[in-house]
Amino acid sequence: MENELFEKTPVPKAYLTMALPLVTSMIVTMAYNLADTFFISQTGDTDIIAAVSLCGPVFTMLMAFGNIFGQGGSSLISRKLGARDLEGAKRVSAFCFYGALLTGAFLAVLMLALQGPALSLLGADGATRPHALPYYATLAAGAPFVVGSFIHSNLLRAEGMSKESMIGTVGGAVVNIILDPIFISVLGMGAFGAAVATVLGYIFSVVYFFIIVIRKSRILSVGIRNCRITRPDAFQIFGIGIPAAVTNLCSSACMILTNQYLLPYGNDRIAVMGIVLKVVLVVQLIMTGLAFGGQPLIGYFYGAQNKVRMKELVRFSFLFLAAVAVVLSGAIMLAAAPILSLFLTDTGLISIGVEMLRWQAATSILAAFVQLFTIYFQSTGHMAGSFVLSISRQGAVFILALVAGAALFGYTGIIAAQAAADAVSFLIGAALFRAQLWKEIL
Repeated sequence: MENELFEKTPVPKAYLTMALPLVTSMIVTMAYNLADTFFISQTGDTDIIAAVSLCGPVFTMLMAFGNIFGQGGSSLISRKLGARDLEGAKRVSAFCFYGALLTGAFLAVLMLALQGPALSLLGADGATRPHALPYYATLAAGAPFVVGSFIHSNLLRAEGMSKESMIGTVGGAVVNIILDPIFISVLGMGAFGAAVATVLGYIFSVVYFFIIVIRKSRILSVGIRNCRITRPDAFQIFGIGIPAAVTNLCSSACMILTNQYLLPYGNDRIAVMGIVLKVVLVVQLIMTGLAFGGQPLIGYFYGAQNKVRMKELVRFSFLFLAAVAVVLSGAIMLAAAPILSLFLTDTGLISIGVEMLRWQAATSILAAFVQLFTIYFQSTGHMAGSFVLSISRQGAVFILALVAGAALFGYTGIIAAQAAADAVSFLIGAALFRAQLWKEIL
């Protein structure tokens, strides 16, 4: 770890040094998500597009379990490094790595055993099930690698190795992008081919990260003998990681619920919403990268009790994210039709998608603030605030907004539910940040 970056580099420069490689990896992640959508859409089969969209929550769920160990571990490691507890950081990293692999293996068995009920829950019907089944089963089989890929991508950044984290994530994405057209179009494997390409990309990332930890890391460990950690450390990992995972699990549940509410309006709207949500990743992933880029700094400054640099970090991070969110969401709202025409040819579907996309992008700045509030709570070990925000924007608040919106405004209420949830969650996050963190970190 380079103490120069954490202790002496100007905060804006240190923030961008940590954040930009993560943003790059997020953009490439977005690119291969869009690549899946693009090559699937080239089949011209709405049922295949809808089937892949229906399986979107599966990715989110696996990411959630990875984040239990990835985000929970990175938060604790950053604080331990700030407090100079290097041996503790090593043990936490080993525990998180093997804990994630075992969790992924358990999920693979469970998901394959319950694939029939799971597909019904996801909303697959007679038309989409034949395409959704092989896609789902392939993702389930690759669960250990999908879950495991989120561990060292987070932990390496806690050590200051943001560039290596980026390379591993980008490398997996590139493998996916190269294999997508070969499997989907050339070999005619359809949705199954898209899933195989995705899993192979995650396998590449896990192997790369494993090699980097062994050869370059001075802090992290993959030694199984280092897996033993103290009970308070385990409490911190799960206390911070579980709320982070809840965010992803709630997102999966909300995607499933949204699809269920859209089902009476036809599979075409489910397919379009799946595309819209991936386009919105342009803003969401960049915001995620910029927000999470500051996580190692937040944890380090907090562990070292450096309030001067923490105050500067808070000011810069909120202003910077606000500016970026306004620019990106504005661009997407203005160019909604041309963007969607890259994936859809039917003018009626494009028109449907434009309305959906503008509602989704309208409150991106509020969503960015909610995410930043959450990361400050996670990075400083404040489990209660982290948990409340984790179940708000894409959890309890969204569900209430969706149910109420559908009852009061029908279809428009469904597609506007996320915007309403963003506004309410922002108010909750601002109040919690003021009450719980303001005086302590500033």
